[in-house]
Amino acid sequence: MGDAYVGARRPRREDARLLTGKGKYVGAVRLPGMVHAHVIRSPIAHGRLLGCDAKGAWAADDVLDVITPADAPDLRLPCVSLSPGQRLLSYRALDDTIRYTGQPLAVVVARTPEAARDAADLVDLELDELPATAGIEHALEQSAPLLYPDWGTNLFTDFTLGDDDCATAVEQAEHVVEMTFRMGRVSPYALEPRGVVAAYADDELIVHTSSQAPHHVREHLADAFGLTHDRVRVVSGDTGGGFGGKEHVYPDEAIVCLAAMRLGRPVSWSEEPGDRLLATLAARAAVHRGRLALDGDGRFVALYVDVLGDIGAHPSNVGASTFAVTATTMPGPYRFDRVAVRVRGVVTNTTPTGSYRGFGQPEGTLTRERLIDEAARRLGADPVELRLRNMVRPEELPYTSRVHQAYDSGDYPQALTTLRHLVRPVAKDDGRRRGIGYSCHVETTGMGPSMDLKASGIQAGGYETAILRMEQDASVVVSSGVVSMGQGIETALAQVAADRMGVPIDRVRVVLGDTAATPYSSIGSIGSRSLAVGGGALTQAAARLRDKLVAIAAHLLEAAPDDLEVAGEAVRVKGDPRSSVTLREVATAAWRGWDLPDGLTPGLEERVSYDPKAYTFAYGAHAAAVAVDPETGKVELEGYWVVNDSGVLVNPTLVEGQIRGGVVQGIGMALTEEIVYSEDGQPVTDYLLPTTREVPDIEVVMTQTPSPLTPGGMKGVGESGTIGPPAAIANAVAAALPEIAGRITDVPLTPASLWSLL
Repeated sequence: MGDAYVGARRPRREDARLLTGKGKYVGAVRLPGMVHAHVIRSPIAHGRLLGCDAKGAWAADDVLDVITPADAPDLRLPCVSLSPGQRLLSYRALDDTIRYTGQPLAVVVARTPEAARDAADLVDLELDELPATAGIEHALEQSAPLLYPDWGTNLFTDFTLGDDDCATAVEQAEHVVEMTFRMGRVSPYALEPRGVVAAYADDELIVHTSSQAPHHVREHLADAFGLTHDRVRVVSGDTGGGFGGKEHVYPDEAIVCLAAMRLGRPVSWSEEPGDRLLATLAARAAVHRGRLALDGDGRFVALYVDVLGDIGAHPSNVGASTFAVTATTMPGPYRFDRVAVRVRGVVTNTTPTGSYRGFGQPEGTLTRERLIDEAARRLGADPVELRLRNMVRPEELPYTSRVHQAYDSGDYPQALTTLRHLVRPVAKDDGRRRGIGYSCHVETTGMGPSMDLKASGIQAGGYETAILRMEQDASVVVSSGVVSMGQGIETALAQVAADRMGVPIDRVRVVLGDTAATPYSSIGSIGSRSLAVGGGALTQAAARLRDKLVAIAAHLLEAAPDDLEVAGEAVRVKGDPRSSVTLREVATAAWRGWDLPDGLTPGLEERVSYDPKAYTFAYGAHAAAVAVDPETGKVELEGYWVVNDSGVLVNPTLVEGQIRGGVVQGIGMALTEEIVYSEDGQPVTDYLLPTTREVPDIEVVMTQTPSPLTPGGMKGVGESGTIGPPAAIANAVAAALPEIAGRITDVPLTPASLWSLL
């Protein structure tokens, strides 16, 4: 065994099939007798569906079924993450009470997609429209229309994490910086839209879907339809991007499965491009009132933040947990005497909110890092030096924050000082104002300790299982419950298996994404956990399988196991390559049960479940250089730099790609992306993704501090790039425009918003 594969910049093995049109996407699934569904969505944000006249649709050519709320009164989906005092634990897949524009109201099934779409126009909806509640702060006003009148409020949950006396510490501090931040609602934008092909026969439901968590989908569908879990199979092939938006089953997807069960034939559906902003869970929408307290020496005394988060029309599977993660990550890499975060979630007549890459961490980082920069400005201090003065130092790790997060390993000051030396200011005399901004964060990764999930109200387990098998011909098969969705996990797992066993990587195959062929994974590929937890299980399985392989070879060679090494296609005596036995010979002996050591069972297969002791914590420092046109308010990014530590890097190229992609999504949150609603709850569908014009060269430098918790030392990286950009860019704009720096609080920083401030 050596380090030939772990740490190597190997090309993604997935790319060969993806770039040659051989990817296995839901839209390409074709089954005999397959028909097509179209979802009818509400045109209003609040009201009642009084009637759904489908006679015209039924009379149309090729129409096979029309499903309305009356056909599915008891079909409900669960909330997985529960908050203290949460008022709703599940929701109807088809509901005749309308609470957002885009809510599914009916489904038409026909022989062709065109016939289903045309027939949908023939369904007559009788609607009773009610006043809508749009806007987080408006939802708590006394005059706001109530989404759930029996609650008597639009408040969904209200709880506080941290120190009870934090507010007092703030009031008594020598310096207090208070600011209110507003984060625009943004949306995941995967290359592959959400989609389902469902088939039902012989009391078994088989669902092809674009999902980050196929086992999650399986159990929720099984429970929703009253099926035993063994009667539901979920297949997620080459998921074309997830970003959190595909981590569970949606109401429209469940209704497509119902259609397949009613018809007894496969039903296909894909989300239409125009429906994404109406139907796919959005995220980020929140208002933070933050107060940072410092003493006369610039030491951080206390941090108090009031988080008001938009749940949308009903809680999604994650409920208010994104806002809870904002709270738990609020201290970042700094020391505070006191920290407290109040979290309130409110319901509004908007699309429900849920997971998006970063999961509450970009929002908290924006608030904390803007407060720090504003404190530096008021105190006349250098913002980098103020951060360094208050950072947790490497000798203090492991370190438990004031909101009970146990940081495992790292060197936070080194990341920031390394970053400062990378930054290259742009000097041009073109009438624009320039500034450089910094942000630092600690990222929660490796979501996993099962008992921690239970304690935090998450109805799921956090362990991962790896099955590793060497066949008789010495080929190796890795089976894991995590999912490939563009992040390169198939390649990374192959590298781990090959490295830890000492076998050629081209002999390793990785099987993912099919609940009938992979071990159970309760939550799948979310929370930057695929390699930290799934790879941790595989590392342990590979060590066990290699030990068994060597034990059999030692018996065959009449040598001591410690004297042997696995090299290429053979197991040999160290220093004597002539004394060896091929892997195929060893594997054949194992599977046939021939000439095995006493007490060793036949076969070469190991199954390991790894439930981490705690979360792992990656970290990073970001810097942005901007040029602001004071005449128009337009912001141009002229440079971007990242220093990141995600523990042991199995494949640095994959990691750097993850970070760069995440930075681009963070740039969107900072500058261009936002779903805006009118007062009556209608979304404005102009949604501006960043393009190559808005994205500069992104320089990435990686450091490696192994996690002492994870077998193999890996930490997560999937969300690292997304967390820092909104804060770094906002700080850069504030540095460029000192006369309005204290009012740089809201994102996105569009030209119109900055021009109005100027």
